[in-house]
Amino acid sequence: MRIHLCVVGRLRKGPERSLVDDYLSRFDKTGRQLGLTLGKVIEVEDRKGGGMAAEADLLRRAIPQGSAVWVMDERGTTPSSPDFAQMLATLRDQGRGDLTLVIGGADGLDPSLRAEADTAISLGHMVWPHMLVRVMLSEQLYRAASILAGGPYHRA
Repeated sequence: MRIHLCVVGRLRKGPERSLVDDYLSRFDKTGRQLGLTLGKVIEVEDRKGGGMAAEADLLRRAIPQGSAVWVMDERGTTPSSPDFAQMLATLRDQGRGDLTLVIGGADGLDPSLRAEADTAISLGHMVWPHMLVRVMLSEQLYRAASILAGGPYHRA
């Protein structure tokens, strides 16, 4: 199953970019043996200032057709790392070819896009800057692959 990231905003060079690149590279290496691969990282930007609705339209157009869609949203469920890994494995085992993980902009996701998603996931009760959410989600993808591979990365 290919896992795509569809995000609002461009991640420039810096510590966040280095962390995302590192974790996604680790995920891709570990996940390949498990049938989980890194697809596209799609960055969209609303240059016309249309707000969340315009961002949602850009995100919808960027999501691969037929993909399952999970949005990152503070109102979503808060799975543990092993639960997140199992969610990925279940979707893969159901034969889904693509999963797109969506991260909104600084103001969050448009409610209509959130309502269309298959799943909404929260990284906790606190609100995080969307660029840090990308780092944390990338790390959780690597952790999930490590858990599914039986590796030592996760020490629960």
